[in-house]
Amino acid sequence: MVETQVRFVVVGHHTRFASAALLAGELGAHLLLDEGNHGANWNHRRALEWAAEQSCRVVVLEDDALPVPGFADKAADWLARFPDDMLSFYLGTGRPPQYQKEIAGMLVDADRVCGDHIVMSKLIHGVCYSPPPGRLASMLNSWNKTLAADYAVGEAYGCRVIYPCYSLVDHADLPTVERHPDNEPRTERRRAWRLA
Repeated sequence: MVETQVRFVVVGHHTRFASAALLAGELGAHLLLDEGNHGANWNHRRALEWAAEQSCRVVVLEDDALPVPGFADKAADWLARFPDDMLSFYLGTGRPPQYQKEIAGMLVDADRVCGDHIVMSKLIHGVCYSPPPGRLASMLNSWNKTLAADYAVGEAYGCRVIYPCYSLVDHADLPTVERHPDNEPRTERRRAWRLA
C-alpha cells in the first residue's frame, strides 16, 4: 500500500488548553486555540484554512478527541484507501439523535457482509475528520458561519462521508464550552459506537 503523508491539527477552546496541548503534543499536531470565544465554527474554518496551505492530507481533531493506540498509522491507512473522500474517524452515539437508528442499521448491515465501513450522505460529527485536499478551496468558499461546526464542515463539503465501523477516536464527552445554535442541552451519552 502507498504510504500517505498526513498532518494533524487540533482545534481547542482556551478552557481546555491542557487537553488540547497534550493531544497536539502526542500527534505532533498544529494547535489552533480559540482564545476569544469565537466558537467552534470559527475554529474549524481556521483548521481548514491551515489544511489548504499544507502539501499533504490533514486530519482535524477536536480537543476532546481520544485517539486509539496506533491512531496515526491507522488513519494514514484509511486515507490511502479513500484519497478522494471525506473520512470521519468518529461515529458517535447520542448525538445527533435523528441519525442513531440509521447508524445502528448500517452497522448491522456492514457486519452481515463483512464490511469495515459505512457511508453516510453527510458529516454528522466534528470530533475527528479529514477532507480531501482537492475540495478544501470550494469548502472555504461555501462556508456557512451560522451553522454548528460539524454541520458547517459537512454542508460545505456536500458529498458522501466514509465512516470506519470501528472509530479511531473516542469522545471525552465533556460539558460543552459554547452554546450550540439549536440551544439544546447535550444530555445524551456521546461516545463512539465501536472503537478500533
